[in-house]
Amino acid sequence: MSKLEFRKEVPVPRVDLDALRRTPAYPFVEAAHYLRLPKSTLRAWFLGQTGFRPLIRLDGTPTEGLSFINLVEAHVLAAIRRVHRVPLPKVRKSLSYVATHLKLERPLAKVEFQTDGVDLFVDHLGDLLNVTKEGQIEMQALMHAHLRRIERDPLGVPIKLYPFTRKDAPLEAIAPRPVEIDPRIAFGRPVLAGRGVPTAILADRFKAGDTLSDLATDYDASTEAIEEALRCEFDRQAA
Repeated sequence: MSKLEFRKEVPVPRVDLDALRRTPAYPFVEAAHYLRLPKSTLRAWFLGQTGFRPLIRLDGTPTEGLSFINLVEAHVLAAIRRVHRVPLPKVRKSLSYVATHLKLERPLAKVEFQTDGVDLFVDHLGDLLNVTKEGQIEMQALMHAHLRRIERDPLGVPIKLYPFTRKDAPLEAIAPRPVEIDPRIAFGRPVLAGRGVPTAILADRFKAGDTLSDLATDYDASTEAIEEALRCEFDRQAA
């Protein structure tokens, strides 16, 4: 198999892209794997639990799962779950506060949240929880690290997500982004960044006997990128 076999991205009209981004495509178990979250946590965010309403509006039905925009929203919200187990009612109040001040219907998906919204969110949440200044700085860093893994078009609409490939991944701005999720490519499944080859294909070839070097040569990528792409797929199979 040569590196010429993977398919190039085909431009899609904006009207189709807008619908595509909001089309349910990720069952909860699959989305939870991509986001490195417990499925129960993800379901609580979108479906609610006894005593409180959902945090994020699901674009489809519970059986259909998440849209790409939903995936991005959950990715941003996951920032505070990596270290701080903030009570969901407090998170809802903070998101409502941000939405009111920025006049945003879905703040977690908006580019305005990336600029002014994070500071508003963390400051308000800190007031509700009496979080120390050090804790607020830590939370801001986590959220900005997640936001930097969202690629947007000139209008600020999310078009790609670069998920973390491991739970202990570094959160610095220079953290590698070997895998991307783009609703226009491979039905929105993870692919090798910049190459468009699904991680599932890489995993199949690796299981068939191809080495990391073979795959890196065929797809003009580093062996480190191939290894992280394989980790994304194999971790899912082991889950």
